[in-house]
Amino acid sequence: MTSQMSAHAPRRLILGSSSVYRRGLLERLGLPFEVMSPDIDESAHPGEHPAALARRLAREKARVIAAGLPPGQKDALIIGSDQVAVLGDQAYGKPGNHANAVAQLQVLSGQVVVFETALCLYDAAADRFFEELVSTEVEFRDLTLVEIEAYLGREPAYDCAGSAKSEGLGIALLERLSGDDPTALIGLPLIALCRLLHQAGVNPLTGA
Repeated sequence: MTSQMSAHAPRRLILGSSSVYRRGLLERLGLPFEVMSPDIDESAHPGEHPAALARRLAREKARVIAAGLPPGQKDALIIGSDQVAVLGDQAYGKPGNHANAVAQLQVLSGQVVVFETALCLYDAAADRFFEELVSTEVEFRDLTLVEIEAYLGREPAYDCAGSAKSEGLGIALLERLSGDDPTALIGLPLIALCRLLHQAGVNPLTGA
């Protein structure tokens, strides 16, 4: 009886992120999960393409969390995710402060920008990675400095790639957006995550 119950016990799920946005998105699935913050260097390697950077960081976040688990607690599925805004060959991450956010939005004004959101689900017990990259194309309106300052004054999106929160007032900065997953732009593509959970043997609808 005990072994039968343990065989059907839900897998431990860990979100490897300090982002409140990703945490809020994952809560939508109604699955029990823990949150741990990975400590990694998010600098790009020389010549590294922005999409490759996002993929590598998502994987590293999951791997670092797994490495910190005690030996007897390795049976976990760990979610890592990273996002960059890409214009040409230039990647734009989190601005970090007001001056950088203003500068980012001035550059992105009137441009078509691709937000690359990398997702990694790491099965620590099997040492297996399940990964996807979700692209969202965003066209920014032509923005004046007055508009940019007004936006950041009301919604200081200093912790968001591209300096805009599409789920908030940042939607007013945009002319249009297109992509396969509306949650990807917020930071955690749930459609892709459900697909990866299925691949790892977890049904998000039943939790088993």
